[in-house]
Formats: sequence, C-alpha cells, structure tokens
Amino acid sequence: MSQLDTYRSSVIRKREEIARLTSDLSKEQAKIPPLQKKINAANDSIKRTKSDSVIKSKLREIEQAQKSIADTNKRCVDLQKKIAQKDKELSDLEKKVRQEEDRERKKKEEEEKRRAHESAQQMASVERTLREHSIAQLQMQEDIERLKAIPEKITILFMASNPLDTTRLRLDEEVRSIQEKIRSSEYRDSIIFESRWAMRSSDILQAINETNPTIIHFSGHGADTGEIVLQNPDGSARLVSKEAIAAAISTASDTVRLVTFNACFSEEQAKSVVAFVDAAIGMNDSIPDDTACVFAAQLYSSIGFGFSVEKAFRQAIAELLLEGISGDNIPQLYAKDGVDLTDLVLVDPEAKEVPYR
Repeated sequence: MSQLDTYRSSVIRKREEIARLTSDLSKEQAKIPPLQKKINAANDSIKRTKSDSVIKSKLREIEQAQKSIADTNKRCVDLQKKIAQKDKELSDLEKKVRQEEDRERKKKEEEEKRRAHESAQQMASVERTLREHSIAQLQMQEDIERLKAIPEKITILFMASNPLDTTRLRLDEEVRSIQEKIRSSEYRDSIIFESRWAMRSSDILQAINETNPTIIHFSGHGADTGEIVLQNPDGSARLVSKEAIAAAISTASDTVRLVTFNACFSEEQAKSVVAFVDAAIGMNDSIPDDTACVFAAQLYSSIGFGFSVEKAFRQAIAELLLEGISGDNIPQLYAKDGVDLTDLVLVDPEAKEVPYR
C-alpha cells in the first residue's frame, strides 16, 4: 500500500470515529430535556401541596434529576473535546493527503517531462545529424565569402598636417614607427603604406582617389571644438569641421573600412564618419606625441598580423600600458551600425608577394 493509500484509509477511519462520537453526543444531549421536564413537574407539585413528605420526595427527585443533568453535561463536554481533537487529527490527515497527492502529481509530471525531454533530445540528435553536413557546407561557404571580402592587399593612407603657426609634432617619428612595425608584422607584404604631408583640405579627395585606401590615417592637431587642423597655402592653420570630413569620406573610395584620427579632441570626427565606414578611431582628449606614435604603430602592426580591428585596437591600448605611456584611455573605437568589429579583418592572410612600399 502506498503512503497516499495509507493516509486515505486513516481519513476514512477518523471520519467514522467522529461520526460515532457525534452520535454519542446526540444521545447524551437527548437525555437532558426529559430530566428538565421532570424537574419542572416536581417544582409544580411542590407548589400545589402542603404535605412535608411530598415536598421532601419531590426535592429528592429534583436533586437526582439535577445530578443526572450535570453528569450528562460533563459527558457531553468530554465528547465535544474528543470530537474537536478528532476534527484536528482529521484536518492534519487531510492535509497530508493533499500534500502526498501534490507530491505524486509532481512526480508524475516530472516523469512525463523527463520522457518528453529524452524524446526531444533523441529527435534533436537525429536532426543535428541530418543538419551537420549542410551546416558544414554553409559554414565553408560563409568562410569563403568572408575571405573574398578581404582584399589581397590593403593601402594605408597616412595624411599629415602641422601648420607653421601650431606646435611642432613628431609626425616623421610616427611614420617611422608605423613603417617599422608593419615591416615586422607577419603579413607585411599585404600592406601598402602611402603618406601625404602638409595636407590642405583640397588635398583630401585627391589623395584618396589616387591611393584607393582601405585605411585612412589623419595625423596632426585637433581643436577642442572637434575640428581637424589642416593648413592653408601659406602654411597657416585651417580648421575643418567634422561634417566636412564626413562628407569627404562619404563621397570617396568605397574601399575605405577604417579611419583613424590620431589628433587631439577628434572623437566627434570618428563618431561622424562611422555613418559611412565600418570603423573609426578618435581621441577624446589632448594626446601626447609618444602616445600617438606608440598607439598607431601597434594598431597597424596588429592589423598586419591578420587580427580583427577590435583585437588590433585592444593590443594598441595594451602596448601603451606595457610601455608605461599615459593616455591609454584617450583613443576611442566606434563601429558602424550592424558591424561586428571582432569579425572585421582587413588583411588577407592568404595574400602573398604583394610589394610593401
């Protein structure tokens, strides 16, 4: 017999006990009205008679009836207590029945879930087996398409400007550092490095059209209002707005994937151009020369090892920390909506014998 059956049998017995006690209580309570009637009759007799012997006899009858009523009331109280106790025991048993029913129901539900889960796993296993071949083919096709999207070689267009009326920057040192790092990278033959100096606003589109770059690198001064500092024909400074730079990029080569503004306060420029290119880097503050050189050199070195733009950026930040150079929090990387920078690889590891210039 299960535990639930045991509890249910106990409930039935307890109800039978309560029924017997209730019946006994009713029988005892039924004894009281006749005794009370007998008392009332005796009292009436006493009122009508003057005989002492009759009075004494009736008083004895009253006393005996009252004693019987008291005894009966006591038995009723005892029965009521027993009924109350049995009611409590019955309530406890009924609670156990409900709990055991819930437990068995949950157990059955769990068993059904387990069987359903096992069945689903078996079906899923069959479906996985059927899909494995087609998934592998799709993955292979995606990898092929991704590699096709990576050019056999890329061009980094370095555009520098340091007007005569601005603080002198070590732009030549930045170029030297970038070139040395690229030469040391694994896929250096996949990278063409082009530089343009003393850039004027009118030179930007010309340089882009000539080189058809994958990466554009602006190096020079930036204004704290967000403009890039280029120069006039006489060598003086000229501020170019982020809107103008964004407009130039939007109409330039469709091969541009990354734009780096290695200039002070150029974060807003980066935010503007990611509407037209996959990724952009800008500076959220004034950036020291050594920070700019080390950051840019490591960025393009990591790209030259075939790493994603996201990983290359993180390695460039890490290089600043390793060199103990301040400003690791200044460069900021932004992505075009829908572009995952962890998948954005600019150098094709399969490209061979592409001349480095």
